[in-house]
Amino acid sequence: MILAHCLLDGRSGHDAGRELLASLYRQTTGEELPPITVTDRGKPYFENSSWHFSISHTPKHAFCVLAEENIAIDAEEADRDINLKLADRILSPAERERFEAAQDQSAALLKLWVLKECAAKLSGEGLRGFPNKTDFSPDDPRVQTVDGCFVAIMTEESETTR
Repeated sequence: MILAHCLLDGRSGHDAGRELLASLYRQTTGEELPPITVTDRGKPYFENSSWHFSISHTPKHAFCVLAEENIAIDAEEADRDINLKLADRILSPAERERFEAAQDQSAALLKLWVLKECAAKLSGEGLRGFPNKTDFSPDDPRVQTVDGCFVAIMTEESETTR
Protein backbone atom coordinates (compact mmCIF):
# COMPACT_ATOMS: atom_id res chain seq x y z
CA MET A 1 0.00 0.00 0.00
CA ILE A 2 1.28 3.43 -0.96
CA LEU A 3 -0.14 6.62 0.54
CA ALA A 4 0.30 10.13 -0.86
CA HIS A 5 -1.18 13.44 0.18
CA CYS A 6 -0.94 17.10 -0.76
CA LEU A 7 -2.43 20.49 -0.07
CA LEU A 8 -5.09 21.53 -2.57
CA ASP A 9 -3.33 24.84 -3.36
CA GLY A 10 -6.31 26.23 -5.28
CA ARG A 11 -7.18 22.95 -7.04
CA SER A 12 -10.38 21.06 -6.46
CA GLY A 13 -10.13 17.97 -4.27
CA HIS A 14 -11.06 15.87 -7.30
CA ASP A 15 -8.29 17.34 -9.45
CA ALA A 16 -5.65 17.11 -6.71
CA GLY A 17 -6.66 13.51 -5.93
CA ARG A 18 -6.46 12.47 -9.58
CA GLU A 19 -3.04 14.12 -9.90
CA LEU A 20 -1.83 12.16 -6.85
CA LEU A 21 -3.25 8.95 -8.30
CA ALA A 22 -1.59 9.48 -11.69
CA SER A 23 1.74 10.21 -10.01
CA LEU A 24 1.52 7.18 -7.69
CA TYR A 25 0.53 4.87 -10.53
CA ARG A 26 3.34 6.12 -12.77
CA GLN A 27 5.94 5.85 -9.97
CA THR A 28 4.79 2.37 -8.96
CA THR A 29 4.15 0.73 -12.32
CA GLY A 30 6.12 2.87 -14.77
CA GLU A 31 2.93 3.19 -16.81
CA GLU A 32 0.42 5.94 -17.43
CA LEU A 33 -2.87 5.86 -15.53
CA PRO A 34 -5.29 3.35 -17.09
CA PRO A 35 -8.93 4.25 -17.75
CA ILE A 36 -11.11 4.56 -14.64
CA THR A 37 -14.58 3.05 -14.61
CA VAL A 38 -17.27 3.44 -11.95
CA THR A 39 -19.54 0.71 -10.56
CA ASP A 40 -23.30 1.23 -10.55
CA ARG A 41 -22.95 2.38 -6.91
CA GLY A 42 -20.23 4.88 -7.77
CA LYS A 43 -17.04 3.09 -6.72
CA PRO A 44 -14.21 3.93 -9.12
CA TYR A 45 -11.80 1.26 -10.30
CA PHE A 46 -9.25 0.57 -13.03
CA GLU A 47 -10.80 -1.31 -15.89
CA ASN A 48 -7.74 -3.33 -16.93
CA SER A 49 -5.32 -3.32 -14.02
CA SER A 50 -4.66 -5.41 -10.93
CA TRP A 51 -4.14 -2.19 -8.94
CA HIS A 52 -6.79 -0.69 -6.64
CA PHE A 53 -7.04 2.88 -5.41
CA SER A 54 -9.05 5.23 -3.25
CA ILE A 55 -9.08 9.01 -3.01
CA SER A 56 -10.36 11.33 -0.29
CA HIS A 57 -10.19 15.06 0.10
CA THR A 58 -10.91 17.67 2.73
CA PRO A 59 -11.25 21.42 2.26
CA LYS A 60 -7.43 21.72 2.45
CA HIS A 61 -5.94 18.32 1.52
CA ALA A 62 -6.15 15.44 -0.93
CA PHE A 63 -5.18 11.85 -0.08
CA CYS A 64 -4.70 8.82 -2.28
CA VAL A 65 -3.83 5.18 -1.65
CA LEU A 66 -2.76 2.63 -4.22
CA ALA A 67 -2.49 -1.11 -3.55
CA GLU A 68 -2.66 -4.53 -5.17
CA GLU A 69 -5.76 -5.32 -3.13
CA ASN A 70 -9.11 -3.65 -2.54
CA ILE A 71 -8.39 -0.54 -0.46
CA ALA A 72 -10.21 2.53 0.82
CA ILE A 73 -9.31 5.84 2.43
CA ASP A 74 -11.23 8.63 4.08
CA ALA A 75 -10.00 11.84 5.68
CA GLU A 76 -11.30 14.78 7.71
CA GLU A 77 -9.51 17.86 8.99
CA ALA A 78 -8.82 17.20 12.69
CA ASP A 79 -9.86 20.75 13.56
CA ARG A 80 -13.15 20.54 11.65
CA ASP A 81 -16.06 22.03 13.55
CA ILE A 82 -18.55 19.18 13.88
CA ASN A 83 -21.99 19.19 15.47
CA LEU A 84 -21.84 16.57 18.23
CA LYS A 85 -25.59 15.92 17.80
CA LEU A 86 -24.62 14.03 14.64
CA ALA A 87 -23.64 11.20 16.99
CA ASP A 88 -27.34 10.54 17.64
CA ARG A 89 -27.89 9.69 13.96
CA ILE A 90 -24.74 7.85 12.94
CA LEU A 91 -23.37 5.91 15.90
CA SER A 92 -24.30 2.39 16.90
CA PRO A 93 -25.02 1.85 20.62
CA ALA A 94 -21.48 0.52 21.25
CA GLU A 95 -19.91 3.41 19.36
CA ARG A 96 -22.11 5.85 21.26
CA GLU A 97 -20.73 4.53 24.57
CA ARG A 98 -17.15 4.97 23.35
CA PHE A 99 -17.93 8.45 22.04
CA GLU A 100 -19.51 9.55 25.32
CA ALA A 101 -16.53 8.22 27.29
CA ALA A 102 -13.99 10.04 25.09
CA GLN A 103 -12.07 12.97 26.53
CA ASP A 104 -12.28 14.79 23.21
CA GLN A 105 -15.71 13.99 21.78
CA SER A 106 -15.17 16.06 18.65
CA ALA A 107 -12.04 14.09 17.74
CA ALA A 108 -13.76 10.81 18.65
CA LEU A 109 -16.72 11.57 16.39
CA LEU A 110 -14.48 12.57 13.48
CA LYS A 111 -12.43 9.38 13.86
CA LEU A 112 -15.58 7.26 13.95
CA TRP A 113 -16.87 9.08 10.88
CA VAL A 114 -13.71 8.45 8.80
CA LEU A 115 -13.87 4.78 9.76
CA LYS A 116 -17.51 4.54 8.67
CA GLU A 117 -16.86 6.35 5.37
CA CYS A 118 -13.79 4.22 4.73
CA ALA A 119 -15.69 0.96 5.35
CA ALA A 120 -18.50 2.15 3.05
CA LYS A 121 -15.96 2.93 0.31
CA LEU A 122 -14.24 -0.42 0.77
CA SER A 123 -17.49 -2.34 0.40
CA GLY A 124 -18.61 -0.25 -2.54
CA GLU A 125 -22.07 -0.03 -0.99
CA GLY A 126 -21.97 3.61 0.06
CA LEU A 127 -23.53 5.00 3.23
CA ARG A 128 -27.12 4.02 2.44
CA GLY A 129 -28.41 2.77 5.82
CA PHE A 130 -24.81 2.02 6.82
CA PRO A 131 -23.63 4.57 9.40
CA ASN A 132 -25.19 3.21 12.59
CA LYS A 133 -24.61 -0.49 11.80
CA THR A 134 -20.89 -0.56 12.60
CA ASP A 135 -18.82 -1.22 15.72
CA PHE A 136 -15.75 1.01 15.51
CA SER A 137 -13.65 2.62 18.21
CA PRO A 138 -12.07 6.09 18.16
CA ASP A 139 -8.84 4.30 19.17
CA ASP A 140 -8.85 2.11 16.03
CA PRO A 141 -5.24 1.80 14.78
CA ARG A 142 -6.42 2.20 11.17
CA VAL A 143 -6.90 5.91 11.90
CA GLN A 144 -3.76 7.99 11.79
CA THR A 145 -3.12 11.70 11.92
CA VAL A 146 -1.51 12.98 8.72
CA ASP A 147 -0.79 16.69 8.19
CA GLY A 148 -3.54 17.76 10.61
CA CYS A 149 -6.13 15.30 9.30
CA PHE A 150 -7.64 12.10 10.67
CA VAL A 151 -7.08 9.50 7.95
CA ALA A 152 -8.57 5.99 7.93
CA ILE A 153 -7.23 3.33 5.56
CA MET A 154 -8.76 -0.14 5.20
CA THR A 155 -8.21 -3.23 3.12
CA GLU A 156 -10.45 -6.27 3.08
CA GLU A 157 -7.92 -8.06 5.29
CA SER A 158 -7.85 -5.23 7.84
CA GLU A 159 -11.66 -5.12 7.85
CA THR A 160 -11.93 -8.82 8.71
CA THR A 161 -9.15 -8.78 11.33
CA ARG A 162 -10.33 -5.82 13.40
